[in-house]
Amino acid sequence: MNSPEKPQTLPPETKVPASTVAPLGPKDGKRPVRLRRIGGVVAALILVGFIIGFIPRWHQRAVLRAEMIELSIPSVSVISPTPSQPASGLLLPAEVKPWVEAPIFARANGYLKRWLVDIGAHVEAGQLLAEIDIPDLNQQLEQARAELAQADAALALARTTADRWADLLKTASVSEQENAEKQADFKLKTATVGAASANVHRLEELVSFARITAPFAGTVTARNIDVGDLIVAGSSKELFRLAQTEMLRVYVRVPQSTARGITPGESAEVVIPEIPGHVFPAKVVSTSGAMATDSRTLLTELEVDNTQNEILPGSYAQVRFLDSNVNTVLTLPSNTLLFRAQGLQIGVVESNNKVDLRSIQIGRDFGEKIEVLSGVGPTDQVIVNPSDSLVSGTTVHIVKATN
Repeated sequence: MNSPEKPQTLPPETKVPASTVAPLGPKDGKRPVRLRRIGGVVAALILVGFIIGFIPRWHQRAVLRAEMIELSIPSVSVISPTPSQPASGLLLPAEVKPWVEAPIFARANGYLKRWLVDIGAHVEAGQLLAEIDIPDLNQQLEQARAELAQADAALALARTTADRWADLLKTASVSEQENAEKQADFKLKTATVGAASANVHRLEELVSFARITAPFAGTVTARNIDVGDLIVAGSSKELFRLAQTEMLRVYVRVPQSTARGITPGESAEVVIPEIPGHVFPAKVVSTSGAMATDSRTLLTELEVDNTQNEILPGSYAQVRFLDSNVNTVLTLPSNTLLFRAQGLQIGVVESNNKVDLRSIQIGRDFGEKIEVLSGVGPTDQVIVNPSDSLVSGTTVHIVKATN
């Protein structure tokens, strides 16, 4: 086996001709290409690893950033105002009263002799209801009549004397002074007779009050006396109560929001809870013409025909107006209100998701809902349960919308 030949070492100064240098073989030319391929693969692997490691982190950071931005925007629930129940379908509480009602008191002192009618009795005008025994008034009347007779006698004497002295004055038999005195005495007696006659007439009227009569035709709804009771004129104790029930008056208080639509002659319906399924037609007679300051309602009077005596005076009733033409009022839940120094406000979400605080004017308060007279429209999106720190211009995110 031959040992390999050692390469010859040339001096540094010796130059080798180009023709004497052997060219590279096929194996020596492929080595740089392989190295480049290996470097490209390594670079590709490094790039793939970078991409695989960077993209999830970048995506996670983007998601986290979006969540932070979303969490920084408050989320709110909104609701749109709804129209309130129209007046034509709204039942308002009312009170039924007789067309005419009057308590009957005594004008004469005495004891009740008898009563002739009881509760529920229908009486005519002038019908006798009761009688009072009045011995004191009878004696006073007799005394007054005697005094009147005495005054008439004195007047007759004074008239005769005055006439005689007037004739004597013509013949100068008496002085003018004496004649004037007789004439004055005649006038005095005349006035005395007038006073006595007026007293007799007064007592006769008082005696007539011993007969208690009905001032108008109606039904006796109360009797508070019995035989033998002491009757004192001018006391607060009423003897009877009389009412006309063929026609009834119905009084209802109409809210301010619908009061402008109430006019005399307007048709209405009266409902009695104890008479289900029966509606009584009614008509507006008049209104008070002014709002009550304590309730902001308009007192309205209606008339109802009760010739069949189906409705009892004093009953509780409900009234529904049929021809009321008023603008529909919007309502909102009470949990949409903000109590601020500027007054009641609500938060409305605009189309650009910005909050606009608006001042409103409310009408009736139904507890869970309130009527809004101004400051909001039917298409506005009102924030439910707004925070106390809510201000205009705040960007919000709507998570729930309720119609």
